[in-house]
Amino acid sequence: MNASLASRASARPPAASRESSSGASGDLAIDAVADVADAVLDAASSALAVRRAARSGRFTGHTSGLAAEYVQANLAILPAAQAEDFRRFCALNPQACPLLGVSEPGDPTLAALGADLDLRRDVPRYRVWRDGELVDEPTDVSAWWRDDLVTFAIGCSFSFEHALLAEGIPLRHVEQGRNVAMYRTSIETQAAGLFRGPTVVSMRPLNAADAIRAVQITSRLPRVHGAPLHLGDPSRIGIRDIATPDYGDAIEIRDGELPVFWACGVTPQSAIATARPPFCITHAPGYMLVTDLLNRDLVEV
Repeated sequence: MNASLASRASARPPAASRESSSGASGDLAIDAVADVADAVLDAASSALAVRRAARSGRFTGHTSGLAAEYVQANLAILPAAQAEDFRRFCALNPQACPLLGVSEPGDPTLAALGADLDLRRDVPRYRVWRDGELVDEPTDVSAWWRDDLVTFAIGCSFSFEHALLAEGIPLRHVEQGRNVAMYRTSIETQAAGLFRGPTVVSMRPLNAADAIRAVQITSRLPRVHGAPLHLGDPSRIGIRDIATPDYGDAIEIRDGELPVFWACGVTPQSAIATARPPFCITHAPGYMLVTDLLNRDLVEV
C-alpha cells in the first residue's frame, strides 16, 4: 500500500517551516513552547504541553502513556465532498470510530477539544494519502492544508489505558515505552458510501483475571472504544501472525496470558485505503492528538 520514498518525495508540496507556514501567530506559538519543549513528557504532562512540544517539532514520538488524565484522539481529515459519507461510516461503526468532534470545513481548530489547538501541527506525526496511497508522513501538514478539509476526531484506546493502569492492570507496551500492537482483522465494518473495509484492533496481553476486569472497566468507556471485541485465539478474527502487527510494535505474550483485542481508531485508515478518496490526512498510528478533555468525564455509569 505504501508508495516508494521517491514517489513520496515527488508528491510533497513545497517545503515550509513550522514558523513560516503559520505566520506571526506561529511565531508566538514557538515562543510559547520554549519553557516546555525541553521538558520530559510523561504521564503527568498536560495535554497542552504535549501539543506545544509537537507543534514546535521537538516531540515526534508516539503518545502512548503521555498526559494520562487527558483524552487522546485519532484524526481523519477529508475534503467536504467525502465528509458526509465518512460521518455516516462513523455512525454505523461506533465501536471502532466513536466521534469526539467534527470541525467546520477549512477550520484548523476544534474548540470543543482544546482552546490552544492547531489540527495542522499538534499531532507528532501525520499521514497524507492520495487515491488511497500513502504519499507522505510529515510532522506538520500546514503545507497540505485546504479550505475544504473537514476534521473528524475519533476516540482512542490510549484514553482507557489510564483507567486500566489506575486499577493496577499492567500494560506491557506502556512499561516498555513502545507503541501498542494493531492488526487488520476479518471483521468487516458497515459500509457508508465509498467507506468500507476491515476493522482494525489494538491488542494488550493480560492474564485471565485482569482481562475480566479490563472488560468491566472499558465497557463504561464507549467513547474510547468500550469493551473488547475479542479475547483469545487471534485466528478467530483473521489475524494470522500475532508476532507481526500491521501497525505499531510487536508485544510479547507470556505464558498464562491471553491477547485481548479492542476496536481501534486506525480502522478509518483501513477504510480510506479501500475507498481511495482523492485526498486525505490522518494521524500516524500511535501518534495522537492529545485533547483537553478529561478521561474521567467519559465514564458512563
